[in-house]
Amino acid sequence: MSESDNNGASPSVPSESSTSVHISVLDLAPIVQGSDAGTALANTIPLAKLAERLGFLRYWVAEHHNMQGIASSATAVVIGHVAAATQHIRVGSGGIMLPNHAPLVIAEQFGTLASLYPGRIDLGLGRAPGTDQQTAYALRRTLNSAVDSFPQDIRELQFFLGPRQENQKVHAIPGMNTNVPIWILGSSLYGAQVAAMYGLPFGFASHFAPAMMHEAITIYREKFRPSEQLDRPYVMLGYNVCAADTFDEANYLRTSGLQSFLRMRSGRPSRLPPPVKDFEANLDPTSRNMLKTARAASVVGDRDNVRDGMQKFVNDTQADELIVVCQIYDFEKRLRSYEIVADAAHDVRRSSATETIALD
Repeated sequence: MSESDNNGASPSVPSESSTSVHISVLDLAPIVQGSDAGTALANTIPLAKLAERLGFLRYWVAEHHNMQGIASSATAVVIGHVAAATQHIRVGSGGIMLPNHAPLVIAEQFGTLASLYPGRIDLGLGRAPGTDQQTAYALRRTLNSAVDSFPQDIRELQFFLGPRQENQKVHAIPGMNTNVPIWILGSSLYGAQVAAMYGLPFGFASHFAPAMMHEAITIYREKFRPSEQLDRPYVMLGYNVCAADTFDEANYLRTSGLQSFLRMRSGRPSRLPPPVKDFEANLDPTSRNMLKTARAASVVGDRDNVRDGMQKFVNDTQADELIVVCQIYDFEKRLRSYEIVADAAHDVRRSSATETIALD
């Protein structure tokens, strides 16, 4: 487990007690139409450097496989790539899909990262495969390691990342006693229950599956048991933002993400397409309804729109942290979107009704 400070809270969680909302970056390393994975991975560096300069708390990448439009399948490698190019921003996984891997392998990978970049690495864990069943089989060589073993695998991973135990025969080297902070991620109630039971910070994938968000947050907060890593519940929520200098431009740029979302939902994932005019005007009712659901954790517009949307979302959820996704085709426009997010976030506050975690 992660070493605690005097208040018993994890150093991977923000270090001030205030009503400010912390913001982070979730980069899917999007491969856009007409480009390639090399360009997508190269783009992580200027984006991470910008996020660090603007004061974002962390920069996470996610494990997905057999996805034409996502370049972060070798997640630990990408984390090292980003951490090497930055100075202090936390870098981590949002997340590692633990059923795809032996816990010892993940302990060695993230123990190596923590040894190279001390105090900067986060390990977010999910129990989904991050892909289709056929690809999951290709990754694991078996489907017998079901997601039902997820809690046990977390305990095993914590064991390998923790201090040496008496008579311990197998060690993660590097990994042992690095105490890499672990997060539990999910898009259903299951992850909330596991995070609460183990006393770990909880990240909900509301940016693409918001349906159970409120219920999951409630379960997590009500059932939370303090641990060595964390003394009070801490909630991070995925949030889609498409920001630009004008509302019309942002609404136009957003159509890339909308197209990608619909293609994914229909089983036809693709590279991130360029924006199109009047995209929603030509959609069928089913597609319109799917997009309506997706907008529960999204905002589109200029700085004022983004500020108001983020504030409303935080009022509604009392999230401790938002991890922001900007799916924009033009990379320079994506950078600009994050600049606007950072500026708008200065005016977003949590209610004092839910106490934030006090550290340091």
